[in-house]
Amino acid sequence: MNNYTPITERTQKFAIRVIKACSFLDEKPGVCRTLSRQLLRSGTSVGANVREAQSAQSDKDFLSKLETGV
Repeated sequence: MNNYTPITERTQKFAIRVIKACSFLDEKPGVCRTLSRQLLRSGTSVGANVREAQSAQSDKDFLSKLETGV
């Protein structure tokens, strides 16, 4: 049995979990809102960076962009 899950699917699920966590944190006053907004920006950018890496021109470019994503 193959347990391989494509990275795009994993990053999408990760982004959904981040969004749900941020919804919870947004209900709290003060610092939680600030942290929530930063977490939302960084957590959802992972998938975008991974997808950008998949369209890289070379292996070196791919690795460089993938490092940014994760």
